[in-house]
Amino acid sequence: MGSGRTGTLAATLLALTLMGCTASTPPSVSSGPAASPTPSGLPTGMRYRELTERLGDGEPVRLYVLDIAPDARVRVTGMHGSGLAGSETVRSMAASAGAIAAVNGTYYDISTGRDYAGYEGDPLGLYVENGRVLSEALAGRPALLLGEDAGRLTARVADTSTTGTVRAADGAERELDGVDWVAGRVPDEVVSFTAEWGTDTPSGPVGSTEVLLTADGTVLGTRTPAGGPLPEGGSSLYGIGDGATWLRAHARKGENIAVSTRLTGAPARGTVDTALGGSAWLVRDGALDPDAARLGTGREPRTAAGVTADGTLLLVAIDGRAKGVSAGATPTEAGRLLLSLGAVDALNLDGGGSTTVVVDGELRNSPRSTDNGPVTERRVADGIAILPK
Repeated sequence: MGSGRTGTLAATLLALTLMGCTASTPPSVSSGPAASPTPSGLPTGMRYRELTERLGDGEPVRLYVLDIAPDARVRVTGMHGSGLAGSETVRSMAASAGAIAAVNGTYYDISTGRDYAGYEGDPLGLYVENGRVLSEALAGRPALLLGEDAGRLTARVADTSTTGTVRAADGAERELDGVDWVAGRVPDEVVSFTAEWGTDTPSGPVGSTEVLLTADGTVLGTRTPAGGPLPEGGSSLYGIGDGATWLRAHARKGENIAVSTRLTGAPARGTVDTALGGSAWLVRDGALDPDAARLGTGREPRTAAGVTADGTLLLVAIDGRAKGVSAGATPTEAGRLLLSLGAVDALNLDGGGSTTVVVDGELRNSPRSTDNGPVTERRVADGIAILPK
């Protein structure tokens, strides 16, 4: 999708990744004992562990690990709050979804981030839920792909991208530049706002145009400038610059406009029902990936996902910002920790104060937004939910 936005998103994501980091030399990792009892009554094929590890310089680090085997009697899916434009705690989202357990997911447009567009919770990078692309991929970033094949969980980490197309009834086509994205950071765009956006679309600049669509893509009408409520159960196409000119030329009331978005790149076995974009590879093909070093050398709380040789999904929260209790991990250290848990592929998801794990409705880790600060559940964009099957 649109290259201008890709560059802006890449800079924003790197800035979010590096916020609050401090320099540290990546040491090796040594094992530690289990630190707390495992919750009882989890479905067959699912395991939860809490571990204390020692980093190479002796600093402790707390890990919260969910293992989901391919034949586990659960379904693993993405989850978000009442709308993609807003944020919600992982525990609240998990309760609404009826999840057995959940962790936080993608990076998002947090209000303290660079180039904040006014909608805290808007995912930055790929987010697919129930097979629908709700946020476009960020070029050069890996994603966690989840689905099923013959009733078994399929999980893999892969480099993926998204492509989008808008086709009018008169046969004219143009690129779709983004999905559920606040337009205006590049001069000429057409963005699709889905029903999952959950609130009014942003007020557009002079000359912007928005086409309102029914659920089946029939044009209900247009508004200029763009911005306002979405049709009930419907969507919109939001254009600025040349994008607005194209919409005014080709969208006709009562006619159909076809909007398509799809994943491209490495195919997964079976379907891809859920996809979440990360910031970097941590482990690839059973070895540390140099991509991790691009995120810096600071020890921070981190959420990571990995896949073992037998296809088991690992969801791992690494606590930090608690001196003497849990130091956090550098990206390279996080990769070593995932390797020690058996991952052959792994990626870094959102971390810092967003790192959260909930099991049976209980907050299990200690999220902190500042060093030695209070334990506070941060509102985030989305997460990964483990549901009973």
